[in-house]
Amino acid sequence: MREFGYERAADVPGAVALLNADPEARFLGGGTNLVDLMKTGVERPAHLVDVRELPLDTIESVDGGLRFGATVTNSDLAAHLDVRRQYPALAQAVLAGASGQLRNMATVGGNLLQRTRCGYFADVSQPCNKRSPGSGCPAIEGEHHNHAILGASSHCVATNPSDMAVALAAFDAVVTYETVDGPGELALDDFYLPVGDTPHRETALPPGALITGVRLPAAPVAALSRYRKVRERASFAFAVGSVAAALDVRDGVVHDVRLAFGAVASRPWRARTAEGALTGGPATAEAFAEAADAELAAAAPLADNAYKLPLVRNLVVAVLTELAEEAAR
Repeated sequence: MREFGYERAADVPGAVALLNADPEARFLGGGTNLVDLMKTGVERPAHLVDVRELPLDTIESVDGGLRFGATVTNSDLAAHLDVRRQYPALAQAVLAGASGQLRNMATVGGNLLQRTRCGYFADVSQPCNKRSPGSGCPAIEGEHHNHAILGASSHCVATNPSDMAVALAAFDAVVTYETVDGPGELALDDFYLPVGDTPHRETALPPGALITGVRLPAAPVAALSRYRKVRERASFAFAVGSVAAALDVRDGVVHDVRLAFGAVASRPWRARTAEGALTGGPATAEAFAEAADAELAAAAPLADNAYKLPLVRNLVVAVLTELAEEAAR
């Protein structure tokens, strides 16, 4: 591991100033991803700016929605009563990630910025356009069973590993940040960039920006929501496919629906085509399957990951059917 400097920030402006004073510096939250990447040589910061003690650790109700700070731990977010009551899929998604020990350390801001778990990205002896632009993407012809089927390109087929971000995508989350020029915000839809021919550019955050929190707008439909994750072992594993879903059914008709997929693209995949197909129609398994097929029509699976198509389709049908049955009780 490269030698690095370390400094604990006292306040948000100070943290931003420290990072902008050194282009090779990085913010350090829980360290559950960054430190691992430093050990393997993928990340080689010259300086770490510790933001864990900044006053960004509150969760509060705002205009019928929620706002929570970037240093809120995953454990505290999942355990918060308002999160569990208003956005249960978010609490479930957070609890589906990592382990209890890691959730106690991992932060909201760090979770949003975690890097892909593609094996080629993590191995500095291999080419990787995300790590070394222009070097190639060996996953396309190599090991890719858990890689993207939507929104990928010839430059990168890696997936975003976050469970939390999938639920946030379903509920129109907004990411707030601070720069040397002042505060700003990005809708989560705009926060993660399409992979295109620049897979090394993962977010639209301005250079030197510090994530300060996340805002969830009021969403009554989210009260009846669920996150379902499929993985290769029962715990402490990344998804091979996941769905965050919320459903509002009245007299058998879908009044409102939210859908987002995980482990299928370089970013959380908001299933707006499926949502549009379902809204105003019957809340039946057949309709759910047709909507999933409409969303997945744009998929371009590789040789060894086409299994994700029926997997995600079946997840959509199962989760929405469960929610429809719960709504009818």
